Amino acid sequence: MSHRREYEIAFVGLKAGEHEFSYEITDKFFESFQPQDFTNCKATVKLKLDKKNGFMLLKFDLGGQVEVICDRCGNNLPLQLWDEFNLIVKMVDDPEIMNEREEDPDIYYISKGESYLHVSDWIYEFINLAIPMQRMCKEDEMGGSKCNNEVLAKLKQMEVESKSNTSTIWKGLDQFKDLQ
Repeated sequence: MSHRREYEIAFVGLKAGEHEFSYEITDKFFESFQPQDFTNCKATVKLKLDKKNGFMLLKFDLGGQVEVICDRCGNNLPLQLWDEFNLIVKMVDDPEIMNEREEDPDIYYISKGESYLHVSDWIYEFINLAIPMQRMCKEDEMGGSKCNNEVLAKLKQMEVESKSNTSTIWKGLDQFKDLQ
């Protein structure tokens, strides 16, 4: 089975009701997308598709782990993934126009003539959304075995230098304080 077809669901042949799909996501999944800022992805996506007349309810349950670079010390940081996302897919005559007009990101339109649902882009998006913007060791772990202590020491040194430089920069302006 090709990589692309592995993430296609032929929903036309499915009976109305709930159907479950499971996907194991590794770094290989992201090769067809742009380079990622994480590595060693080991995620599981469980998709519950509830087929109704004219629309489908999709629930993505995401779990697993990725490795990111710590924003503070620069070392690899394992990060647990857990999130869930709901999506409504409606079948309409003009899906392009409807998708442009729709303001709710949880609603997506496809053509009534479609027979496959492509979920790889949604999986990609949901994994990236599950990763926090700020990636740092927890405060109680800072300076521990996972941290780069050399970088932390340099940051502390730079913080002290910055505080001392700040006071000397404004020192000469005190003479203008009471002029009017």
